[in-house]
Amino acid sequence: MPCYKCFTPTLALTASLLVGWPVGAADVAEESPPLDVVYGDAGWTFSIAPYFWAASLKGDIAVRGRQPFDADIPFRDIFDNLRFGGMIVGEAHNGTWGVFADLIYLDIEVDKSLTRTIAGVPVSLSGSLDTTSVTATLMGEYRVLAQPSATLDLMAGARIWSVDNELDIALSAGGPPLAAFSGSDRQTWVDPMLGVKGRVDLSSSWHLTGWGMIGGFGVASDFSWDVLGAIGYQWTQSLSIVGGYRAVGVDYSRDGFTFDVIEHGPILGAVIRF
Repeated sequence: MPCYKCFTPTLALTASLLVGWPVGAADVAEESPPLDVVYGDAGWTFSIAPYFWAASLKGDIAVRGRQPFDADIPFRDIFDNLRFGGMIVGEAHNGTWGVFADLIYLDIEVDKSLTRTIAGVPVSLSGSLDTTSVTATLMGEYRVLAQPSATLDLMAGARIWSVDNELDIALSAGGPPLAAFSGSDRQTWVDPMLGVKGRVDLSSSWHLTGWGMIGGFGVASDFSWDVLGAIGYQWTQSLSIVGGYRAVGVDYSRDGFTFDVIEHGPILGAVIRF
């Protein structure tokens, strides 16, 4: 079972790194664009960032109270199992206040089989899982640190999960299936979320960015978290390219429905500011 509580220090660690960096980074970021250009301290500014997240998936997924399906898709197999994916993040800022939104759509199919020989007869257990998830996050932001080379925002809001699982399991012994189960289930829930997000300019072109979030707290899911670390290149004043690594976990179980998974993998996107 994935470990969630081990990620609770994320907020403190992220904040300490981002707050502690600016003193050392100030010298190399002297030529960085002023904050009112990059972050819009004068009036509203907006950014959108379509991105691709090559996320592996590991965890337990169950429908209608059946035995959980042990889903395990390593990164090397994600393109074989990913049926469709779409992701976009957006932000709006005005001075110290801002709004953050993130939308993820994933449709993943997993096939597994296990064969054992019992009394000379091959016994096979096969399973197929199709899980479709929509994750929408909306959070308010308050800027607690605004230096020429760095910013740090506190975040609070909610994350909506909508997950549809279709599961097929069959048991056979060298012939037609002896037993089979097919079922589907859908659950939608809302998790409260808290987090921090920051950016550190390394030079006029390069910067580090990231966030750490935790949520759930037993309101809907038992616990959920989201961590991102990335490096960006400022291509023009309005366009930057960002690449890094993201990990998301959630532990939700209700009415025989289980979605206890961790998704993680490299991420690549383009940020457009206007």
